Amino acid sequence: MSTTRQHPPGGLGREPDGEGAASAVPADRQWRTLSLKQASGIVPMARDFARQALHDWGWLPASGADRRAAAEDVLLVVSELVTNACLHAGGPEELRIACSPKVLRVEVVDRGAGQPSPRTPHRAGRPGGHGMFIVQRLCLDWGVMRTPDAPGKTVWAELAAPA
Repeated sequence: MSTTRQHPPGGLGREPDGEGAASAVPADRQWRTLSLKQASGIVPMARDFARQALHDWGWLPASGADRRAAAEDVLLVVSELVTNACLHAGGPEELRIACSPKVLRVEVVDRGAGQPSPRTPHRAGRPGGHGMFIVQRLCLDWGVMRTPDAPGKTVWAELAAPA
């Protein structure tokens, strides 16, 4: 899994602020954005926002165990990325979720300079530090996008859409 690739395979990366070639973002991708600046109860708010998006996109209510698991994986990844921004990057500024027929993308924007990474070696019995390990295990890919000469970063993760 990549942690520094600017865009995932297949050119699915989102152009910042809609700039750049329109072909970089699939036309069938639907975006939802939630501002998290100076909000309280950020993690539950982010999960509720993601749950509503999943409902609107037909992932919920889930018709079977596989679809229910896929939706729960998305909510867990949202929680982990937002929590990571809270703990290590001064808090998230924005949550973005995009859905296409094959992939769901989660992006968390923060102003932190750090580089998220799974704890190595991973120790299952050790408390804390499991967020990026969980993201790595559940997602097709994940990484970090940075804008040159600008503070902060966008941590992104992509999950497969349910069949």
